[in-house]
Amino acid sequence: MAAFSTGTYTAAGVSPLLQYRNSCLRFTSARFKSLVRASATAGRSVASVGQQPPIPLPPALSNNDGSFTNNSITESTELEETTTSIMKDYMEWSKDMIGSGSDGGPPRWFSPLDCGAPMKDSPLLLYLPGIDGIGLGLIKHHRRLGKIFNIWCLHVPVTDRTSFSDLVHLVEATVKSENHHAPRSPIYLLGESFGGCLALAVAARNPHIDLALILANPATRLRESQLQNLIMLSEFIPEQLHPSMVKMLSVTTGVPARVAVAIPGSGHPLQQAVAELFRGDVAFSSYLSVLADVLPVETLIYRLKILKSAAAFVNSRLHAVKAQTLVLSSGKDQLIPSLEESEKLRRMLPNCEIRKFNNSGHVLLLEADFNLVTAITGASFYRRGRHLDFVKDFVPPSTSEFDRVYQPYRWMEVAFNPVMISTLKNGNVVRGLTGIPSEGPVLLVGYHMMLGLELVPLVSRLWNEHKIVLRGIAHPLMFKRLREGNMPALSMYDDYRFMGAVPVSATNFYKLLSSKSHVLLYPGGMREALHRKGEEYKLFWPEQSEFVRMAARFGAKIVPFGTVGEDDIGQILLDYNDLMEIPYFKAGIEELTSQVEKLRNDAEGEVSNQDVHLPIILPKVPGRIYFYFGKPIETEGRKEELKSSEKAHELYLEVKSEVERCIDYLKEKRENDPYRNITARLLYQASHGFDSEVPTFDL
Repeated sequence: MAAFSTGTYTAAGVSPLLQYRNSCLRFTSARFKSLVRASATAGRSVASVGQQPPIPLPPALSNNDGSFTNNSITESTELEETTTSIMKDYMEWSKDMIGSGSDGGPPRWFSPLDCGAPMKDSPLLLYLPGIDGIGLGLIKHHRRLGKIFNIWCLHVPVTDRTSFSDLVHLVEATVKSENHHAPRSPIYLLGESFGGCLALAVAARNPHIDLALILANPATRLRESQLQNLIMLSEFIPEQLHPSMVKMLSVTTGVPARVAVAIPGSGHPLQQAVAELFRGDVAFSSYLSVLADVLPVETLIYRLKILKSAAAFVNSRLHAVKAQTLVLSSGKDQLIPSLEESEKLRRMLPNCEIRKFNNSGHVLLLEADFNLVTAITGASFYRRGRHLDFVKDFVPPSTSEFDRVYQPYRWMEVAFNPVMISTLKNGNVVRGLTGIPSEGPVLLVGYHMMLGLELVPLVSRLWNEHKIVLRGIAHPLMFKRLREGNMPALSMYDDYRFMGAVPVSATNFYKLLSSKSHVLLYPGGMREALHRKGEEYKLFWPEQSEFVRMAARFGAKIVPFGTVGEDDIGQILLDYNDLMEIPYFKAGIEELTSQVEKLRNDAEGEVSNQDVHLPIILPKVPGRIYFYFGKPIETEGRKEELKSSEKAHELYLEVKSEVERCIDYLKEKRENDPYRNITARLLYQASHGFDSEVPTFDL
């Protein structure tokens, strides 16, 4: 192996893992010793730093609340206070870490002590920090990440002057060693800003290793960025002005270079001036002066220079990157043009997706309303093997994660105020979801409303009341595209994937039932959800049974259900037939349909008509949505009986008939609901409290 150097430590012919094992984390701070442990070295042993017992992180540092849908949450005083608290804690621990590493030594890996043991076969995640080099950027995510990853964080001491190429060699050596140890497991490289360049460089040099890159605002584009201006300033301004430049930069906050023009000679303290310039931006003024203490001026100047070489190195080698890549880009990144750069990377890299956070700044990972695990799982980017297994690799949401993802949809609860009734084993009809079996496997089979309006209330009620994750069998358009075009971005369906939706296939259906899941199936599929005028509540099911035998194989309980209410929410003005009569819309429908996988090509009749289109609907003053779950149908012990195609078809028709009966029941009963109209419901809640349950028809 070629020789390489890390700071003042140089060796040849020795495994890089052993090189930094011997000098790993030679810190003296007792406070920081309790934070980290030496990461797995040769033989994958893990030893605590020092002899002191581990001390968990403070609650403020281990908070994992946040959401991918942070652009739906408006900034508020509470949010600013939360972010400011996180940032201050981060800075304090960063100062402690820097002080602990002041004795020098090469770059090294560490892992947070309180991550706990990850689940079986969890992949390795290497966190590569920005030019600060601190390695604590996961401080609000590490506990949740630690359940699904084996986390190592790279720390580059402030006194270290390792070149970019040597940092690449160090990370590359770790990647090769771990790939040799577990060749069937992917290795995740999470690169933030400068770390994004480092991750891409390693991927370009190792195209045959299974790498998964997560790049948070990667600093691969310095042109037209504030960083480029600062690099130029560092080369020309007098040395005595360097300290002001450190404060001006704020390194990971995104304070632009125009602050430098506003500050000198203004007569105002730096924090006050920046606060006036960025009064609406979260936490800019709260920790600016602290950050200036964290990075010594010499370190900043040096790392700005290697950032320049890093960006040049990566841009000349992007064509060699084959790794699966997820780019997280911020809409308010004032250091680099992250949105533009993410689009460039998506075009240049063969397996790249982007997720945009329009209200976020450069330090996305430290923002209070951002959740990294939600972003990763929503993008279907978490896997433990060579290929994604939608069942095995699913990560159930935590309560806080679900609440944040559900937040933008809460208006549906107010607008539609769903009524849910179910049937017990003895045949009694009750209000609520008590009749749905709590133990799987359970197969819910029902009617698909226009545009799937029933999905959010159904999934959220099962979770909130019974903590049941409903795994939906979904159309492939939510997961992949056959080619680029005008289809909505895949990120539009992240919330569905986050909650466990899987693409329709016999394999996924088999795996869900074998894992005793609660499965949601719509035999009518897209044709039913995009029905025509006058087809409300009509089932478009295939002639032959598609699920009965599989359910019987695992003894699943089949719960037929009906939903009613779409005709009280909107009226179709132009349906598929109308749109196909207009050349412009017809061409658009054909174009959209060609971009996604088409299902049921071998079927006949209307059930095979799965063209992708969006009917034009006139909204109404919201009525109410009603759900009726029929009596569970047992298949336990009927496996041999239902091998007969005739018997299986009889049960299939029984389920279909029961769904139609549930729909007819609801259509009749809702006529006697005094609170079917939203005005009546709001008046009731105004007098009884907005958390009160609104009555409905008598059962």
